[in-house]
Amino acid sequence: MNVISHQNRAAAVQRQLRDQRRASGMRPVQIWVPDTRRPEFAEECRRQAHNVAAHATRERQVMDWVESVSDITGWDA
Repeated sequence: MNVISHQNRAAAVQRQLRDQRRASGMRPVQIWVPDTRRPEFAEECRRQAHNVAAHATRERQVMDWVESVSDITGWDA
């Protein structure tokens, strides 16, 4: 099988899968996430972790409030 016919077959299979999913009531969604391969990613993680650690008391207060107003009735852990 040559490369072009293989690519055409793969495209047809993907199209069929998309059509089946749409027919079952699903729709595609694209999301963007941070690129963990970028050199700046690790530094940004450190910056945010330091920021949280520096404000740990306030963070705990906020999380306590979130838990107090959350309704998790019926949720399984």
